[in-house]
Amino acid sequence: MKVTITTEDGSLFTLDVSGDLELENFQALCEFETGIPAAQVVVIFEGTELKDAKKSLTDYGLKEGDVVLMRRRRVRAPPSNQGQGTAMEIDWGQIQLPSGANNRTQRPSSSRQRPNEDDPEYIRTMFLNDPHQLSLLKERNPELADAISNPAKFAEVLGKQRQEMNERNRQRIRTMNADIFDAEAQREIAEEIRMSNINQNMEAAMEYSPESFARVIMLYINCKLNGHPVKAFVDSGAQMTFMSSACAERCNITRLIDHRWSGIAQGVGQQKIIGRVHVAQIQIENDFLQSSFSVLQDQVMDLVLGLDMLKRHQCCIDLKDNTLIIGTTGTRTAFLPEAELPNNARLSTQEPQDTTQEMEDRNLAEALARSAQDASTSSSSSQQLQEQAPSGGSFPEEKILKLTNMGFKREEAIEELARCNGDADLAAVSLLAKSMKVPSK
Repeated sequence: MKVTITTEDGSLFTLDVSGDLELENFQALCEFETGIPAAQVVVIFEGTELKDAKKSLTDYGLKEGDVVLMRRRRVRAPPSNQGQGTAMEIDWGQIQLPSGANNRTQRPSSSRQRPNEDDPEYIRTMFLNDPHQLSLLKERNPELADAISNPAKFAEVLGKQRQEMNERNRQRIRTMNADIFDAEAQREIAEEIRMSNINQNMEAAMEYSPESFARVIMLYINCKLNGHPVKAFVDSGAQMTFMSSACAERCNITRLIDHRWSGIAQGVGQQKIIGRVHVAQIQIENDFLQSSFSVLQDQVMDLVLGLDMLKRHQCCIDLKDNTLIIGTTGTRTAFLPEAELPNNARLSTQEPQDTTQEMEDRNLAEALARSAQDASTSSSSSQQLQEQAPSGGSFPEEKILKLTNMGFKREEAIEELARCNGDADLAAVSLLAKSMKVPSK
């Protein structure tokens, strides 16, 4: 049967023992777990101390899942027998020492006082002098580790954590002394046992597989899309290959986006699909591979190579050599180290990542800036077209009125219609882009 033991310091552990195990053997098992000598182990069950060492646990009424309290027996010093002195019972206070010797013996004793182990400054100094313990503190108690350089803050955090621990211990003792038929007490005991098992599981993981707590970098490769260098994320968990609208614009393939394939991409969250590029060329090392892409509007990563592209070219992710193998050609390309990853994919970024709204504002500002630049470069040609139709007679009057009703001047409307070959919608978008100011970064 399994018996849960709680100690005075609040720790819990479980022993799997037989019901006919004698108390003295049970105390020996507790000594093995806690280091307290078996002769000093006191076992308390249902508020009663178990004293007969030859009785079995079943005789005391213990059964599967019971909880017992274990504490250390206080050893009292034997009383002094005054008047019955022996050879070993010497009254050291009656021995007369020379004054010089007395001074020499008393002075060092005052300087070698035992340090107070509960003093926050003593604990802080101990951690600072032991790099191994300091690394464990950073791993298991980051709040206290962050305050170790500031003595006042360290003492404050340590005092707060001690108060919380004392409150938990008091609550645990109240629970142990509560009525065993109380449903709330049973729930609290079950929660204590569950958390104890979780903590033991985490400690075992820290000891035997600490690498499971480390973060890993994602798999990126260098490639070229339409001749432009791009860092592509290899994601075998993505169903399709996709790119961001900013990457599509940077690689000059926005003209190939088929907006009839717009929709919503669902996965971990939702993103808007603005269209699809049916065929584009990716260069990986010396290989030129054909692939199709969905273009997402609000996508942080430039390019994601999904399962459709990986299966089409029979790609293999070799984690032993840290390479991506193109199965159709046998080409290998190495995954990028952390230093070469995009800023949003690195483990330790110095600056916080931009929010989605900030990213949208920045992309909009860049698009408007490019639109304004394109408009300025084509001003000479538009002026020539305006001279050919200064009165707007070559354009339907309703198109001109459509633009003037939006607040633009008649000359501006005619000029933009001439530049857009009479397309009123495109002219309206261009005039709106020119009228908006680019926000400062």
